[in-house]
Amino acid sequence: MPVRLRKFIGTILIVVLVLLYALLANTIAVAALGGSSWRVHLLYFSLTGLVWVLPAMLIIKWMAGPRQK
Repeated sequence: MPVRLRKFIGTILIVVLVLLYALLANTIAVAALGGSSWRVHLLYFSLTGLVWVLPAMLIIKWMAGPRQK
């Protein structure tokens, strides 16, 4: 697969990932954390704000293509 196509597909996947992940994380927060303290909210949003990076890293590795020897 050409590098340009791989990067185009990867960019679209990352945008979709971020949008869906933000929607899911906020839906869970509204449903589960309604009456919680600000400390619980801070912890939840800190963790969920960092977790999306893991699948994004996999997409970025795929975008880079196989390693050259």
